[in-house]
Amino acid sequence: MSFTVAIDGPAAAGKGTISRGVAAHFGFAHLDTGLLYRVVGAKMLDGMDPVEAARTLTASDLDRDGLRSAAAGQAASKVAVNAEVRAALVDFQRAFARRAGGAVLDGRDIGTVICPQAEVKLFVTASAEVRAMRRFRELVAAGEDVSPDQILADVRARDDRDMNRATAPLKPADDAVTLDTSEMDIATALAAAIAEIDSRRPATA
Repeated sequence: MSFTVAIDGPAAAGKGTISRGVAAHFGFAHLDTGLLYRVVGAKMLDGMDPVEAARTLTASDLDRDGLRSAAAGQAASKVAVNAEVRAALVDFQRAFARRAGGAVLDGRDIGTVICPQAEVKLFVTASAEVRAMRRFRELVAAGEDVSPDQILADVRARDDRDMNRATAPLKPADDAVTLDTSEMDIATALAAAIAEIDSRRPATA
């Protein structure tokens, strides 16, 4: 049987870590939908038309090097405002979501647009300052030369683009449970997500 968990939220709120933990805990498949947009953004930086990049995306593209870089993240945010790009990626995401055995998808419009009928919807968030510091530490650990102020500005700019775009803006679904991770460690946030999903799963699942 299919069982879909939709996890949305802004950059560096912890949704990716929570999604991977949830998938491992329940044995569900996991799709970081942000990677789809990072692939398209990276190909745009290479000179490819973003709509063509979205239409020709394959699963192997998700293994491309450099998708976690700051440049790829900013490019992803820019192509994500393109309605044609988003439309081209919808079928890929919806097919993944309804696969047998359960699926966890994390992104920015999973509960509102991609999987409005998902059995569980979580909106994972945190303050911009906390998220910027998390991202700064990740990028420094990856060897990138960045400053905390620069990353905070990038986070706020990305939030503005994501929340105010005309197509599929970032926002919680009406029936989503909000999980603010500003003061939570990973274990606490993951435990809260697992508890919420457990409460929604059928007894035979």
